Amino acid sequence: MSRISKTLLGFFPTATIGSYLVTMAALATLPLLAFVAFLLLELERSQFQTLRTDVAQNAQAISRTVERKLSDLETTLALVANSVELQQGDLQAFHTRVSESLKDSSLYVLLARGDGIQILNTRMPWGAPLRPMANPQSVSSALESGKVELSGVFLGATSQRWVVNLTMPLKEPGPAGTEAVVLTQDAESLRNLTFRDTLPLGWTAALVDGEGSIVVSNGADVRPPGTQVEANWPELMFGMNGSAVFYREGRQHLLGYAKVADWPWRAIVWGPADNLNNSFVTLWKSLLIGSLIFLTIVLGLASIAAHQLRSAIRKIANMAERIGRGEIVSPERTKIVEANQVAIALSNASFDRAEAEERIHFILQELVHRTKNILSLVQAMMRQLARGTDDVEEFQRAVSGRLAGLAQSIEALAKQQWGGIPLASLVDLQLTTVVGSIDRVTRQGPELLVNANAVQNLGLVFHELATNSVKYGALSVLEGRLRIEWEILEPSEEHEDRQLRLRWIEEHGPPVKPPTRRGFGSTVIERHAASAFVGKVSIDFEEAGLRWTLVAPLSAFVAGTDE
Repeated sequence: MSRISKTLLGFFPTATIGSYLVTMAALATLPLLAFVAFLLLELERSQFQTLRTDVAQNAQAISRTVERKLSDLETTLALVANSVELQQGDLQAFHTRVSESLKDSSLYVLLARGDGIQILNTRMPWGAPLRPMANPQSVSSALESGKVELSGVFLGATSQRWVVNLTMPLKEPGPAGTEAVVLTQDAESLRNLTFRDTLPLGWTAALVDGEGSIVVSNGADVRPPGTQVEANWPELMFGMNGSAVFYREGRQHLLGYAKVADWPWRAIVWGPADNLNNSFVTLWKSLLIGSLIFLTIVLGLASIAAHQLRSAIRKIANMAERIGRGEIVSPERTKIVEANQVAIALSNASFDRAEAEERIHFILQELVHRTKNILSLVQAMMRQLARGTDDVEEFQRAVSGRLAGLAQSIEALAKQQWGGIPLASLVDLQLTTVVGSIDRVTRQGPELLVNANAVQNLGLVFHELATNSVKYGALSVLEGRLRIEWEILEPSEEHEDRQLRLRWIEEHGPPVKPPTRRGFGSTVIERHAASAFVGKVSIDFEEAGLRWTLVAPLSAFVAGTDE
């Protein structure tokens, strides 16, 4: 384990699994709740910015509506100023025609001099005495600028209502000293221009003139025409349009504004922003209560899970202790699937341990038996070799080679726990030990797993045949080849057993000559092979190559049958 891992593990105290589960549940839940709170804060900020944008857009929509209305009024005023009756100086006909044209509207036409004296007013009957205009400044301003001027809201002298004037100066003075044509309209008739169904509940829309006076308003905070807006609002309204935040009686409000193009008026909307905050306060309360409930449920479930885990671990620990005492245990059933799997594995391990102990005893007994057989075989081999030579070095070489072959067979059997090895593997093993490779060796026969007795005895036979072939036979020259074949012979009668025929065939080697004397090798490949397998051995010393054949009962070879 790395130093960093050891350092990190040092921060974890020794505690119960319940404590760790509860801590993990809390650590998994609290970040989630914190993330939800962060999302709510971001949502609140986003909603507030969206509300500010909507407020500004509502003000712009009202300003565009008012702009279209004023453009229509300006067109109407131009038509009136260019009427034929006014051009001809027939004021009575002008009064009659204009009154008839505007009778279904809230518009009235005035003819006035530069000093504000009214010459004609369609609000009054023809010939009725007229008062001076209540707002002569609008006439003088239009005459000075030479353009159509829109007045602020004021109380009309004739109507005694709050009105607004649209004044157009005449290029040339008209009849009775007329210098300007004025289109006047009641402010109240403009109320529908400020209606917006998209405004939030509790909000107000209004038109404000250039002096900061309310022309008309609509909504929750309706104010009479002529009322001045708050003193700080003009300071908040930067640029043509936008939105601003202000506070009234400790409550946060939003103000949206937009200038009416080419005119001194502004469209404004305002209202409390804490309605949005109230909804988020409700959300926060719901989140807090829900979080506490959720956390309580999670911790409760973690405690229940911890109890189940503790119970399962204790049962498994008890099983392990019993296995340690050598008992065979049955699996404990728990509520945890993985714990059940461990319990089954421990139960199986207890059976496997018992079987392994029995097998160890069996192997020890088998090892003693095999050791006796091997020592007897080695003893007989050494006696035979000692009779055939008086040279110590030659005796040592002969013993060493044969013991090496026997050791290879024993090692192969040990790897298979003395369960036998394939006959093809035994051939490869012995020939590799003597020759070094099997490039010139061909083997052919069915798959056959030979028992431990056959491995040892066939190993000696193959070792002697290979040694003889390397010294005198086919494997002593490069052209030489070796074929090893085996086949199972079916019985000709019912009471007979199946036989195994094993052949050793050498080809393309030097001419073969029968041996002049019999040594240990001849004894092994002939007498020992026939005796060990209760079979018949035939050896043909043909000039083309040695032919060695063993025919013996199959039961003497196959695994599962041993001495």
